[in-house]
Amino acid sequence: MTFDSNASKPLSVVLAGGGTAGHISPLLAIADAIKDKRPDAAILTVGTPSGMETRLIPAAGYELATIDRVPFPRRPSVDLLKLPGRLSGAVRQARRILEEAQADVLVGVGGYVCTPMYLAARKLGIPIVIHEANMKAGLANRVGARFSNYVAVAFAGTRLRGARHVGMPMRRAISGLDRAKAAPAAKSLLGLDPERPALIVTGGSSGALSINRSIAAALPALAAAGVQTLHITGNGKSVLNDDGELLAADGYRQVEYVDGMESVYAAADVLLARAGAGTVSEAAAVGVPAVFVPLPIGNGEQALNAAPLVNAGGALLVDDKDLSPEWLESELIPLLSDHGRLREMARKSEALGIRNADQRMADLVLEAVNA
Repeated sequence: MTFDSNASKPLSVVLAGGGTAGHISPLLAIADAIKDKRPDAAILTVGTPSGMETRLIPAAGYELATIDRVPFPRRPSVDLLKLPGRLSGAVRQARRILEEAQADVLVGVGGYVCTPMYLAARKLGIPIVIHEANMKAGLANRVGARFSNYVAVAFAGTRLRGARHVGMPMRRAISGLDRAKAAPAAKSLLGLDPERPALIVTGGSSGALSINRSIAAALPALAAAGVQTLHITGNGKSVLNDDGELLAADGYRQVEYVDGMESVYAAADVLLARAGAGTVSEAAAVGVPAVFVPLPIGNGEQALNAAPLVNAGGALLVDDKDLSPEWLESELIPLLSDHGRLREMARKSEALGIRNADQRMADLVLEAVNA
């Protein structure tokens, strides 16, 4: 399908993905970059009725259509027997959406919604553009890559047929961040002392228990070293002390949520976090020294995500089972006071990071449309 720039019909782009912020954030960044390059473009996003996309995408100003969620059971079960019928129904829904949108191109970022969208687009002869966020590609994008000559990845080591390394699309407030310039104001905004080293801890919305326990036990040592700690626990994940009260200590502040991770990246002298693909890519792009604690569950993708940055010297990695108050005291506290080492980590991180992945993806989408 070739797009005629003189045609009266505006460019129609359908973007599919969802379920988690790790899919939705790059999807929105790609959508914004396409609109920058082609203000006339009609953008439609597709997700499932139960994912985070139902809240985040309309809030970003984009229209959302939904199709049924079709999980792929990994073991023999009743759900596996139902899979062909469910998938067929979802493909019909996807086809209807693409036809009604008069789609010129489908962009997929992974998640349950993408497999039926890829299958429907293939049947209709609509070009498919894929972005894979994780080092270990998900099932939907492994399927979609068979039908596309326009496959992009966030990490150079991701194994997908014909993949191009473009980086992770991210919000402009993050990709355009000047940490050194923004740090004093960011620390003040987050209730931190601009003159003291700051450790910012974010465990994400799940799997943060081991991080919370270790930080709580290490607070006296952190305070004694002059370190202030901002602990972002996630909504409804407040950390309590043994008496059931909100954890409190000298130099320690706890919040459930921060509106705008750019403030966190600017204020943190060291970031302690899980190793989701977005976090790793954003930390590299802006050059914030990081300690990654990969989730110990799943297929090990978080450790794989962090590996290139750790190997380059821009971050440290500690296994979840090895994270302890003793490790924090022996490894993290000395790091926070070693300004030369922190500068070197920041330099190596930025050298590996990519800030313009959203624009690269928009260019790839237009390349597919005009092929």
